[in-house]
Amino acid sequence: MRVLVTGGTGFIGRRLVKALLQRGRLPDALGREQEITQLCVSDVAEPPAPLPADPRIETAYGDFSLEGAAADLVTEDTGAVFHLAAIVSGQAEQEFDLGMRINLDGTRRLLEACRALPSPARLVFSSSVAAYGGDMPDVIEDATPATPQTSYGSQKVGSEYLISDYSRKGFVDGRSLRLPTIVVRAGKPNAAASSFASGIIREPLQGEEAICPVRAETGVWVLSPRAVVDCFLHAATLPAEAWGMNRTVALPGMTVTVGDMVAALAEVGGAQVASRVRFEPDPFIERIVYGWPSRFSVHRAAGMGFKADDGFKGIIEAFIQDDLGGHVAA
Repeated sequence: MRVLVTGGTGFIGRRLVKALLQRGRLPDALGREQEITQLCVSDVAEPPAPLPADPRIETAYGDFSLEGAAADLVTEDTGAVFHLAAIVSGQAEQEFDLGMRINLDGTRRLLEACRALPSPARLVFSSSVAAYGGDMPDVIEDATPATPQTSYGSQKVGSEYLISDYSRKGFVDGRSLRLPTIVVRAGKPNAAASSFASGIIREPLQGEEAICPVRAETGVWVLSPRAVVDCFLHAATLPAEAWGMNRTVALPGMTVTVGDMVAALAEVGGAQVASRVRFEPDPFIERIVYGWPSRFSVHRAAGMGFKADDGFKGIIEAFIQDDLGGHVAA
């Protein structure tokens, strides 16, 4: 089986690629386990660090949303697609046309490429809790309607609807995952409005100051990189019957306040590390983040076997182990 990962050199994409290589097999659309013989890693640019040295890896660098690009990526032997490529929330809000072209039009072109396959591929889509917004209940339930209040959220929900309809028609076997905020992300800050949630942990642990653009009482629904990769793999292995007509699920996570996150940072790294977090409210970021839900009751995801993290302290400890080589700057 050939597997395609769009956004494959990004932070989550690289971890997913590694996990797929280690797993070595995935079920096809009929549920039959197939060996992964080729893994195509697609992204807009080459990664800053080399991908794993594995003969199964094929790379394709460029804009997947351009005319004909998706058709080149989805070859006849493609059995699974993990669609992670996207313009992030803050940039999608500021650059509307770019966000629409990549996040919505690009997804449609990818779906059309999958539609041309001789048999349907399983497609796992990285959506977002930005699907919710505006006048929301205190706790988001499985039946809570999508009411996005940002361009990014609207583009994600639009893509979910396309994936559901292409699945209904039998063109693909699609599964959309509404991701919580993923922390802790390694590397440098990006244009996502949620970037601060990783920055206030990542930078202090490496001896740098971090600016937090929201108040300490701000609640965030979070999931770790380890857990989200497990969720992607689990989504790809579930039979179509487990999804039924509803091809979208909000993933489990945990609700923590920014203050709780800093307190956990102090517990793990010490008071000196936590003191490197400085609060400077940013109205643009606040307007986006305060429109996102922070409390969920996701019984459907739990019933389907998706799992969250046990606690935020463990998320920090996993980041230190996975990305900092076990070392914390004093």
